[in-house]
Amino acid sequence: MNDFLEKIKREISSTVGVDFDGVIHKNSKGFHDGTIYDEPLPGTKEALKQLSEKYRLVIYTCKARQDRPLVNGMSGIMLIWEWLENHGLDQYISDVTNKKPRALFYIDDKAIRFDSWAQVLVDIYDLSINNTEDLSKF
Repeated sequence: MNDFLEKIKREISSTVGVDFDGVIHKNSKGFHDGTIYDEPLPGTKEALKQLSEKYRLVIYTCKARQDRPLVNGMSGIMLIWEWLENHGLDQYISDVTNKKPRALFYIDDKAIRFDSWAQVLVDIYDLSINNTEDLSKF
């Protein structure tokens, strides 16, 4: 049991989980046709480089789900690695998964920080009222 706890502590202290769409990949059209079509968001390469010097970076994304349809014979994970390589970002990433990794921090464009349930409900209400984006892209 001690070995397992030590393993978890090491993973947590050295890992940052990074969402893909809307954080690394611009994703301006949503799922679209399943491809990864956009450029990296501004500052992505510099930020990933800097973070990777101290942390193990793990991308977590729904694009990596096994039930996702193949695109040009490639799984979501394969498409992401290809895209990362094409943009010179693969060297900063340790893994791509559909599961949220054990991590010290999570970087996610859709996250709501938990302080209390009361605050979460207010935040969700405010976001849903103020969200004027076209949700059809999802």
